[in-house]
Amino acid sequence: MTDPATFGARLRAHRQRAGKTRPVLGGLVGRSAEWVKALENGRLLPPRLPMLLRLAEVLDISDLADLTGDQSLPVASVTRAGHPDVDAVAAAIRRGKVPVGEPTSVDVLRGLVDQAWALWHRSTVERTAVAAVLPGLLADAQRSARRLDGLARRQALIELARVYHLAQLYLAHQPYPELVWLAADRAMLAAQDADDPAAIAVAAWYYAHVYRGANQIDAAEQVLVDASGLVDPAADAEQLARWGQAQLGIALGHSKAGQAGKAWRAWDAAEDAASRLGNRYAHPWLMFGPAACAAYAVTIETDLCRPGEAVRRADTADFRALPSHTRRAAALIEAARAHMLNRGEVAAMHLLGRALRESVDTVRHQPFARTVALELSNRPGTVGEDARELALAIGVTG
Repeated sequence: MTDPATFGARLRAHRQRAGKTRPVLGGLVGRSAEWVKALENGRLLPPRLPMLLRLAEVLDISDLADLTGDQSLPVASVTRAGHPDVDAVAAAIRRGKVPVGEPTSVDVLRGLVDQAWALWHRSTVERTAVAAVLPGLLADAQRSARRLDGLARRQALIELARVYHLAQLYLAHQPYPELVWLAADRAMLAAQDADDPAAIAVAAWYYAHVYRGANQIDAAEQVLVDASGLVDPAADAEQLARWGQAQLGIALGHSKAGQAGKAWRAWDAAEDAASRLGNRYAHPWLMFGPAACAAYAVTIETDLCRPGEAVRRADTADFRALPSHTRRAAALIEAARAHMLNRGEVAAMHLLGRALRESVDTVRHQPFARTVALELSNRPGTVGEDARELALAIGVTG
């Protein structure tokens, strides 16, 4: 009988608690099912710190001691970097009272929110850029949503939801998960109060992100299925885009659960919606479109632990078609993850370098990029040299 005090027994217990099979866990950290089995059975020694951190991230383990049995090490202290301006954004989100003053007209508020989203997509330091405007924008949107009446109030609530979505993106991959949940929850409440199906569909997309991050795959799927039923993809381009994005979210949940057939059926629906919108279409702030579907296909193949297909899709994807620095950087990181799964460390480091040129902030705050930089920094030759440069650029120390 396996000793429950061993690393392998703890790993097995956490994997089963998270509801993940060995192939799924292996795929999420870039290893095989046999590798996971060998760790659990004690045929392999526990991996080094960077891989331990990656295992802890995907198993939602907050303290590495729960996995290793050694001294306490908060996982987020290594894998998640706090942004310097996070306190001001956090205070604005936690604010209980509606700010005093006159409401902002809906047209002006919508323009301000559009400008903030443009900052997010066009900057190479998107978190720094939006942190300068988020606290004030939250106050404007909260004030208008409370003090306007009728149709104007509903429209202000839609804009408030969009601001909370932006705040959720800003807070992602930082050591404040409760604030990410709070932003997602308040966005959904605002969309529901507006009684706007399109806004609810987008809120579901962002809510599903936090559900998947917490290994609540069924909840992620349910919120997306419910929301996609509220919009009519035959009505107009906007509703088709939001319906398609919901299908993409469903696909991502199935791939993380290792359900290939369901994942690709949902992705096919999303890709069909994107193709109907046009080859060059990209939603102005959600970025849904053919290029986004192609990028997420890399994620799906990687999560399903299919390295050959993941690399093939990564190598044929046109990341330049994504009109967003942060989305291009995120897609390049996913391509690097595919190459790591395929033992292509040189290609992975090249792609992470490209991602860094697209967006310093995206790479600095992405757990996979941080742990890979740490993992490969001790390697000899070009890979180690590139990893050390990346680690220095994003502030990771071993």
